[in-house]
Amino acid sequence: MVSTLATKTKTKLKDVKSLGQQLLSSKAHINNLPLLLNFISPLSPPQFILESLLSLQAFFTTILQGHPLSSSASKRQRSKDSAKDDSELIYHTWLRSKFDEFVRSLIEVLVSSEPEEPLKEVILDTFMEFVKMGNGGRFNSSIYQKLLHGIINSETPAEFLSDLLASKYLKYIDVRYFTYISMQKLAKNLESKDICDTNTICKDGNTESHSRESMELCIYKMHYILLHIPPLEGLDENAELEMWSGSGLLVKEGNDDMEATELPKAVGKRCKIAKYVNNVLSSATIFKKMKLKFTKAWMAFLRLPLPVDVYKEVLVTLHQAVIPYLSNPIVLCDFLTRSYDIGGVISVMALSSLFVLMTQHGLEYPNFYEKLYALLGPSIFMAKHRAKFFQLLDSCLKSPLLPAYLAAAFAKKLSRMALSVPPSGSLVIIALIHNLLRRHPSINCLVHQDDVDESAKDDSKADETVHKAKGHETGTDNKNPGVDHFNNEEKNPIKSNAMRSSLWEIDTLHHHYCPPVSRFVSSLKNDLTVRSKTTEMNIKDFSSGSYATVFADEIRRRVKQVPLAFYKATPTCLFSASEFVGWTFQCEENMEKYTGNGKQTVANASEWNDFSPKRRRIECS
Repeated sequence: MVSTLATKTKTKLKDVKSLGQQLLSSKAHINNLPLLLNFISPLSPPQFILESLLSLQAFFTTILQGHPLSSSASKRQRSKDSAKDDSELIYHTWLRSKFDEFVRSLIEVLVSSEPEEPLKEVILDTFMEFVKMGNGGRFNSSIYQKLLHGIINSETPAEFLSDLLASKYLKYIDVRYFTYISMQKLAKNLESKDICDTNTICKDGNTESHSRESMELCIYKMHYILLHIPPLEGLDENAELEMWSGSGLLVKEGNDDMEATELPKAVGKRCKIAKYVNNVLSSATIFKKMKLKFTKAWMAFLRLPLPVDVYKEVLVTLHQAVIPYLSNPIVLCDFLTRSYDIGGVISVMALSSLFVLMTQHGLEYPNFYEKLYALLGPSIFMAKHRAKFFQLLDSCLKSPLLPAYLAAAFAKKLSRMALSVPPSGSLVIIALIHNLLRRHPSINCLVHQDDVDESAKDDSKADETVHKAKGHETGTDNKNPGVDHFNNEEKNPIKSNAMRSSLWEIDTLHHHYCPPVSRFVSSLKNDLTVRSKTTEMNIKDFSSGSYATVFADEIRRRVKQVPLAFYKATPTCLFSASEFVGWTFQCEENMEKYTGNGKQTVANASEWNDFSPKRRRIECS
């Protein structure tokens, strides 16, 4: 290694150019190939890397056009050239090993942090050209998978490479197709590696934490690449597919070899064209294959031990970026039900995707409403994704087939939380209860309900007898204030006794300290059973509220009349004489008696204190 570095430092740029020119001019200088490969390194100067890259690209491009260097192509070539001299086979094998070394060197430079971004872009373009032609003119998936493996398993950030790959090459259908295949394989390798790490007892804690950190970094990069692959929505039967390689994905499986070398040239050409036309896949078939590979890649990724932040980001984007393009979205039911059972903010994020599976794909989840009822708590009004949660909550409670006890339990639970949540939360609760009362007339009895339970009547009669007895003794009459049968701590809505309660909390909101809440709650006074005269409220208008939005709305609100303390002249008394016609006050007479002539003595002052109301209050106390 030291001798190699010393050689690089002594070599000049013109020497590198001459080595490349000699290699391209004659096979006699084939030994220049290893020398040029030594300059494809992250430690080499950028000029040396670029010059060596140009020479090696021209050399290997010429070789690939005549002798494919992929493993499958080499096997076919070996079977055809079995009768030839062994020297040609040895030479071809050596060239293939040098091409593999060249591919590894390019990946090493790409994932390194030393080279600059323009040089990395040139290297990536060169690499993708070899992917395009490295398998006999077909897409070389083996070296492309090596590229993705190097990007994901590198210790340096790879956002630039991932963005560059997405912007320039992931628009091609075949590149997307083989990206999904590579992601599936890489995810399976990571999963097996994680299983081996968990089964192996590691004595060194630092080694274990390092392996965990490296796996999390790989998961971050895989998720980043998967999210930046363009969606499949542009594919249909009449779509024009843009391919990076001339063939590969378009050809049916099992028909890779389309050569007709044993036939005459004219006949072989006609047979070759006819065979290609018969084996070309339609756009609909390619779309099905893409959805299948997309599903396998995402399912393999979701089986990995995802970090918490990646887990949350996946749940947020799953219903829009993944579920519409899966071949069978029901395969996500296990992942989503596990996420929904975790509780807290994870359950809130999983609700969107689970709701899509239930409403659009026929998923049956018996305990859905019980879990949804358990999510209701004051902390949900401070969550980051509360706006989406409230909209989904309103959609989940929209069905007319919802049992009355379930609708009553949600209405009562929400009304109880309205007493302790911020004003913006009270506004969205009022809107939700408004929609519940309008959709489910069977729970309108909660607006005002007397206790009709027989046992409760007997208890109230007994209490009334005791209170009357006590009232005769003390001279007072105490009344039973009533009991709310609703159990707010119960997690099961069936056992919450909501149908025996009433929405007395809504009446309390009429005296809320925030004016918008006290004004908005008056909308519940209308008869919501008359659906023709009322409309449902759009929860989206209230779901993203906060103190700032409530304050901004109140500032913009136009007030017609405002009470002002305005007087044309400075007032001399609290009340005017016209307000008390015919009345005289003893205090005014005493003031005139003792201060009328402007002469006051100490004795008079002491007498005035005897008449002062303030003096009387002090003495009485």
